Amino acid sequence: MQPRPNLCRTSLAFTACGLSVFAACERGGGVIRVGGSSTVFPISAAVAKEFQKTEHSKVNIEISGTSGGFRKFCTGELDIAEASRPIKASEVEPCGKNGVEYIEVPVAYDGLAILVNPTNSWVERITVGELKKMWEPEAQGKVKTWSQIRAGWPDKELHLYGAGVDSGTYDYFTEAIVLREHSSRGDFTSSEDDNVLVQDVARDELALGFFGYAYFLKNKGILKLVPVDDENPGNGVGPILPSHETVRDGTYQPLSRPLFLYIAKKSLNRPEVGEFVNFYLERGRRLVDQVGYIPLPTHAYALGIERVSARRVGTVFGGRGSQVGVSIEQLLLKEALPEFAK
Repeated sequence: MQPRPNLCRTSLAFTACGLSVFAACERGGGVIRVGGSSTVFPISAAVAKEFQKTEHSKVNIEISGTSGGFRKFCTGELDIAEASRPIKASEVEPCGKNGVEYIEVPVAYDGLAILVNPTNSWVERITVGELKKMWEPEAQGKVKTWSQIRAGWPDKELHLYGAGVDSGTYDYFTEAIVLREHSSRGDFTSSEDDNVLVQDVARDELALGFFGYAYFLKNKGILKLVPVDDENPGNGVGPILPSHETVRDGTYQPLSRPLFLYIAKKSLNRPEVGEFVNFYLERGRRLVDQVGYIPLPTHAYALGIERVSARRVGTVFGGRGSQVGVSIEQLLLKEALPEFAK
């Protein structure tokens, strides 16, 4: 028997948002298009790499902010949108207008880490209130030094780094810390690429930044991780570091969140899309852990497969976007509600 011809092509390219992997494979004339969150990107890239080892099609994975991913998804440019927060009403509406029905599937947990430069000797912990004082819109032009945040901290400039405003990570962080999604001071250094933020904080002794915990794990030697105290008198646990355990059990609050795929229902009519999605949900749990994210409970992936198989469309979040403190148990409860698919 003659070997099957390799019709697949792969390449690397740099975009405005960072490094992208472009891997597309013609199979029956189809190409799978996946795009969206740079937070979910490492998971999808790992799944795509394993998928490429099979005789299935390869996928096109590119980095952009979550909002940019939804814009493309809701106009039919993507088969699958990666998202680091639930879909918003402002994104649900264009999807509806364009006839794009979608299936919402959680794929992992993530913690947003607070990082400072390793030479920083004064920050050993930080409260949610102190983070709010740094990041709220009213701080722009007024809160400029570390000493303004806490008595005893040095009278040195405060340099802030964070996710780009077109990203779901920015949306979630502002909802959790400022209590208003997509609202913060504007005079901070931003990037859609977490690797850029890693290098920024590692080079700047006066820096404080936020980005995904997985990126800290890859760069432990050049960053200092800061415990966060959510100041909730009811929990009595004090400052907490993000870890697989504290993100999974919900004690690292308010900076723990689920990550998602949104799959276009119409695209599932193409066998290669269904094969890739099932591959993602069947084997993704192991790969999620390998790239530094926190796997969901095993039954959650089985539920995702069932949801895809049943073509159950809609969002359990009502188009409200970022929601702090959501657990997979809450998602499973919402899944059982009859008003889910609206």
